Amino acid sequence: MSDDDNSPISARAAKQLFAELRGAPALVLAVSGGPDSVALMWLAARWKRGLARGPQLTVVTVDHGLRPEAAREAREVKRLAAELGLVHRTLRWRGAKPDTGLPAAAREARYRLLAQAARSVGASHVLTAHTRDDQAETVLMRLLRGSGLAGLSAMARLTSRDGVVLVRPLLDVPKSQLIATLRRAKIGFADDPTNRDTAFTRPRLRALLPQLAAEGGDSRSLARLAGRLARANAAVDVLVDGAERFLQLRTRGDAPQAGVRSFEVSAFANLPEEVRLRLLLRAVNAFGHEGPAELGKVETLLAALDQAIAASPRAAGNGRPVLKQTLAGALISLAGGRIHIAPAPARRSKGRTRADQGGS
Repeated sequence: MSDDDNSPISARAAKQLFAELRGAPALVLAVSGGPDSVALMWLAARWKRGLARGPQLTVVTVDHGLRPEAAREAREVKRLAAELGLVHRTLRWRGAKPDTGLPAAAREARYRLLAQAARSVGASHVLTAHTRDDQAETVLMRLLRGSGLAGLSAMARLTSRDGVVLVRPLLDVPKSQLIATLRRAKIGFADDPTNRDTAFTRPRLRALLPQLAAEGGDSRSLARLAGRLARANAAVDVLVDGAERFLQLRTRGDAPQAGVRSFEVSAFANLPEEVRLRLLLRAVNAFGHEGPAELGKVETLLAALDQAIAASPRAAGNGRPVLKQTLAGALISLAGGRIHIAPAPARRSKGRTRADQGGS
């Protein structure tokens, strides 16, 4: 770890962190009370004070109702926000909590509530306090899950979600530097014990980071890897855009079918595997109605298509379907020399009777 990683963030550096947001009408700051988000609030408030005119800042704390200390921590954030001259709101995640997948469900609830808060105050952006350390942990989690190029790119600085833009201005900043900033400013922060609860994946990986750092795999190296993979991922997406336009030109003479995406088999089969995979993924997500398709399942679908084309090239050219599968609410078929992707018929719920269906 370099000396810079342990030094407080200067006013000039903070100005650069938020410079692109100067023209926004209003911003929501997601602040839980931990060191990262408290530092985000303090740095944003200092930046705002240095502007003749700037965005209206609203601090939002989400109480997930999972820890008794959360309400007290929200009150402490509210007190500090008031000292900094910022408006504060506490939002609560109400309702039953799942027995499994709790971190993911809590994360979805948090983003949903933050987006609602942003819309209510006319904010165009929601700022979160993800750091370089969080980025490194995300890379490790996705690496262990066998993620593809897009997944290993980890978190982006800017992401659109639920009608607002999520901004992670601290994504290149180490957590140690944020703590040093708060200590110099004599500002306290909460310690969330769930961050060390090894019942969850992220804390277990966090505990491994010092050992990885000793081998050169510190947060800086892992974040650099994510950045390089993000560049490569963006380049591949440009190739996929071009391939999509090329396939559309190949179908220009055919009568278009509403609600269907269609690829000419001979042109599709000659594209690189990664490009074909992403074309299928885009089409399935565009026409499916059961949420985003899993990468592994799209890979299996592509393998089945390739096998069917290789085994029955002539049959694929006639009108009879050679292959017909559903995935994530989309229907994929191979027939007439084309691959067709369309919405799959809605599944009939189990246990419905004739009376349920309007029968007599």
